[in-house]
Amino acid sequence: FFLYNALPYLGTVMPVTLIGILGLGFYHGAYMAEVVRTGITAVPAGQSEAAISQGFGHLEMMLFIILPQALKVMLPPLANVSSNLIKNTSILAVIAGGDLMYQADSFAASTLCYGPAYVTAGILYFIICFPLTRLSIRMEQRFKEVH
Repeated sequence: FFLYNALPYLGTVMPVTLIGILGLGFYHGAYMAEVVRTGITAVPAGQSEAAISQGFGHLEMMLFIILPQALKVMLPPLANVSSNLIKNTSILAVIAGGDLMYQADSFAASTLCYGPAYVTAGILYFIICFPLTRLSIRMEQRFKEVH
């Protein structure tokens, strides 16, 4: 909303879709970056020292030693942030209109059938987010079995 209203004052005009992508991208990108940073710092420093002593370069150390261990810590919050990203697209209705919740609200207002419209929107959000959550749980279980 801020980008949509502030950018024209700064002399920058962009399509509404691009503003929405940038806004949600910056917002959720910051959360994702923090989750990844926390996951990497959760790996004991001795793991890095051991990789360096074995002659691993930084990229090899991250790919083969640090990130596989950090992924176990990062997976649950990454799934949460991903689900929130899907749900937060409803914020775009303020500037663009046309997302799932906006359509449900428009339908409900025109037909006065608020219950069915919102239940349908909830079911659709569930259909979108539930597989993501199940995938996350399955991956967590797989990591527990492997390690």
